[in-house]
Amino acid sequence: MNDDSQWMSISDMMSGLMLIFMFIAISFMIQVQEDKNKTEEINRDLEQLIKQAKKDKEKIENIAKTYYKDKEELNRDLTAEFEKDLEEWEAEITKDNIIVFNSPTVLFNTGKSSIKKNFKNILNNFFPRYIKTLSSKKYKNEIDEIRIEGHTSNIWNKGLKQRVTYLKNMKLSQNRANNVLAYCYSLKNNIIQENIKWLEKHFRANGMAFSKLKYLDKKHSLVDLIKSKRVEFRVQMKTEEKIYKILEVSK
Repeated sequence: MNDDSQWMSISDMMSGLMLIFMFIAISFMIQVQEDKNKTEEINRDLEQLIKQAKKDKEKIENIAKTYYKDKEELNRDLTAEFEKDLEEWEAEITKDNIIVFNSPTVLFNTGKSSIKKNFKNILNNFFPRYIKTLSSKKYKNEIDEIRIEGHTSNIWNKGLKQRVTYLKNMKLSQNRANNVLAYCYSLKNNIIQENIKWLEKHFRANGMAFSKLKYLDKKHSLVDLIKSKRVEFRVQMKTEEKIYKILEVSK
């Protein structure tokens, strides 16, 4: 009788252990399946991210190709339009389509922001032709900003503290840029008037003080005092905005 009772106890214990092992096994199987599902989900997400990254890369590459194509074409068009005038104007067109007016004696009197008569005559000739090129069907919808930048050397008011010198040159360069913008905007010319609303959306003026000096040497130890005092007309295309939108959508 005792033997039977003892056997039953061992049998019950073994059955209980088997149930415990079975629950452990089932829990383990469930965990494995859940991990498998999570892994599959992660893999699917990774595949989608990789596909989206490839699409974004292709879009950005296409935009970059279009940008460089437009940039090169604009450079050719600007050069064709103004090449014969650049020497007389003491101006140049860079590879980045910046038109630089380099002669400070033509532009403004030292420390003054009023446009000199000779520079007004240049702007009368230059600006309508410039806007005619930029507002053509080829470029008009691709331009984000037309910016006039005023630049100074670092010697005007140099005897003052650096902070004061910088602020005075910043004010001077901003006033010069503003005056050039106002003069160009106010020209009584059909091309300007036809594009006046477009100019209001895209035409800007910025004073740069001496933040982008020109140098006579590669080591940037000798400042070019003549070319540092300049006015630049810059064109910024919409490429950066398009790339930003692509990256925003991808988030």
